[in-house]
Amino acid sequence: MAGPGALSRVDAALRSAVDAGEVPGVVAMAATDRGLLYEGAFGRRGRGGAEAMTPDTVFRIASMTKAITSIAAMQLVEQGKLALEAPVPDIDPTIGAPRVLEGFDAAGAPRLRPAKRPITLRHLLTHTAGFAYDMWNPALGRYLQSAGLPLRSSGRVASIRMPLLFDPGERWEYGINTDWVGRLVEAASGLPLDVYFRERLFGPLGMVDSGFVTTEAQRARQARLHQREPDGTLVPQPLEPPATAAEFWSGGGPLYSTGRDYLQLLQMLLHGGQWNGAHVLRPETVALMHANHTGDLPAGVMRTARPEMSNDVDLFPGARVRWGLGYMLNLDPGPSGRSAGTVSWGGIYNTYYWLDPGRRVAGVILTQILPFADARVLGLYGRFERAIYEVLGAD
Repeated sequence: MAGPGALSRVDAALRSAVDAGEVPGVVAMAATDRGLLYEGAFGRRGRGGAEAMTPDTVFRIASMTKAITSIAAMQLVEQGKLALEAPVPDIDPTIGAPRVLEGFDAAGAPRLRPAKRPITLRHLLTHTAGFAYDMWNPALGRYLQSAGLPLRSSGRVASIRMPLLFDPGERWEYGINTDWVGRLVEAASGLPLDVYFRERLFGPLGMVDSGFVTTEAQRARQARLHQREPDGTLVPQPLEPPATAAEFWSGGGPLYSTGRDYLQLLQMLLHGGQWNGAHVLRPETVALMHANHTGDLPAGVMRTARPEMSNDVDLFPGARVRWGLGYMLNLDPGPSGRSAGTVSWGGIYNTYYWLDPGRRVAGVILTQILPFADARVLGLYGRFERAIYEVLGAD
């Protein structure tokens, strides 16, 4: 493994961002197929607070949940309980008999029509089913207001009973697809999603701090969320109320986890579905998940409709970005060192991960800042990734 000199440059990249006030604190880790490569924690769990960031700090990982739900679905595909190409099981009219939002009439009522084709699991895993998020799609935001749907944070199934914005398979748009994947996992397995994750993923992989609900001890280790104001200042937010039992657990976003836990998941994928004695997926299934499943459809670019929640998202301007079965796929090498074929994504609170099958390396970097795609955090992410590849080059 690389010596302390090379690793100190990774430390410096992270510490400098804290010292400059770009982030209150950060946890970052990386591993190769030979084991842990780097682990670092700098700054404070909250701006102005006394508690230092530590490797076991608990974060809200938001859409980094999607990779976990996608892995669960692929386990059930291996077992023949779900299929990638067939119409999804008719567990709800929203996905069993989908309707497309075509616009609004003169009175402001939504105009809906039946979708031209059924939704498949592949559509859902690749965000090509037609679902969207209102923070990036103003038409959906208008529909949600007119229909009076409950907030997704309510934990009610009605909150994800949304129309499609286009017919399945016609384009890519990031949306609530993985929430429905989670519902399919529950239906196919007969287990609530939290139980499935605990028994089939978190337990076997030793992900001891991951779940939909935190214990008192985990909540005591939780990082605070911060809102980036237009002038660049960071305003700490109160901890969210403790999660309680919901009508359903979202497969798309609300997990808590740590850098150490998530790195276990990434190392499992690096090792072709097996890690520390756990057999999670077959190697051929992992390879399938890493492949391009959106063809020539461009992916990964979102324009904000709610600037307080997300900036415009275009992580690799001008690059060919597609989608695998659960995460973004770079068809070209990245500017900070990643190879073509790298998969990655993040969570709305500015948490990010990447996995490079070519170089056999994976990394995770965690902050708690809104809005998503924060320019300062993305700059730090790039510097961290670049420093990790420099370590690999010095090895």
